[in-house]
Amino acid sequence: MKFATKAIHEGYRPDDATGAIMPPIYMTSTYVQTSPGKTKGYDYTRAGNPNFTILESTVASLENGRHATVFSSGLAALTAVLSTGHSGDKIVIIEGVYGGTYRLLHSVFNHLGITFEAVKAFDFENLKKALSNKPKWLLFETPSNPLLDIVDIEECAKIARSFDVLSIVDNTFATPYFQNPLAFGVDMVWHSMTKYMGGHSDIIGGAIITNNSTLKDQLDFMRKSLGLNPSPFDTWLVTRGLKTLALRMERHQENAFEIAKYLEGHSGVSKVYYPGLESHLNHKLAKKQMSGFSGMVSVEFNFSLEQSKKLISFLKYFSLAESLGGVESLVSHPATMTHASIPSDVRKKTGLSDGLVRFSIGIEDISDLIADLDQALKHI
Repeated sequence: MKFATKAIHEGYRPDDATGAIMPPIYMTSTYVQTSPGKTKGYDYTRAGNPNFTILESTVASLENGRHATVFSSGLAALTAVLSTGHSGDKIVIIEGVYGGTYRLLHSVFNHLGITFEAVKAFDFENLKKALSNKPKWLLFETPSNPLLDIVDIEECAKIARSFDVLSIVDNTFATPYFQNPLAFGVDMVWHSMTKYMGGHSDIIGGAIITNNSTLKDQLDFMRKSLGLNPSPFDTWLVTRGLKTLALRMERHQENAFEIAKYLEGHSGVSKVYYPGLESHLNHKLAKKQMSGFSGMVSVEFNFSLEQSKKLISFLKYFSLAESLGGVESLVSHPATMTHASIPSDVRKKTGLSDGLVRFSIGIEDISDLIADLDQALKHI
């Protein structure tokens, strides 16, 4: 079964009793038991719900994995993973993680005794050195947020495995439509379903996909014990959103290519970050491990910080907002928005300048988007 077919048909069949082609929303907190301890598969929605089960089946299938666990947010999913550890455990991250990930590690789990160390991408010797200290996890995202760096999934997973370290890849930007990290040997794939999976900027959700049944059981336990469950309605909305994921991702990518090429040729731009461009530092690697390049474009303008902020304010179809991956185009200033929780010196060390602007390219008509950028640039 191909991707677009799985997205529509996997996880649910029309209801036998009514013929309903879409699953109902199981808005219930509890379930009647036939006798004490004897259920029909569910006892309390914090522990499980039919809408969770349907979505988990679809998401696991799209990532070509055996198991998935859905959560109330992407950060809730990572919280569940880290909560399987103990005080004294360590996590190695590859530089370039999302600001919320950094905040969770630095300001929450660091105080609970789970520490982290960052290494640069492609510095495999230092990666081996860090992993030789026996951390529990290796975490990285590719493409990264917001610089769209590409990390070699297969090599990192291989190195992690050689040290018995669990590897986790944040696949939010690529989505399972363009990239399947489990195929390269990683242990867990992590998603913020808030983004492309939901696709309509109307839900918050997260997921972990794995082939390891023990990890699946641990994550289900943590969701129940920590109260990290999503709502039945949110999971229903993601299930609906996934049905058009293939169509949306093709349009996101098509538009992003055009925007990236337009901006790369503009005199007001010093650098465009988009893995689909041949000028991207890791374009060849991106082509190797991705089937497409998604809809995110980041740009360094030849403007001052104030001019960059002014540029953003003149845009009409690009809304200034957090998040990404919705049908509408968004623009953000990472240093003051999505990555503001990362200290300035750490941001600069990883190449995230105050002048960087990040675009989430939507599925509008491309001529309107380019015209919007053009009129805004003419104001500067």
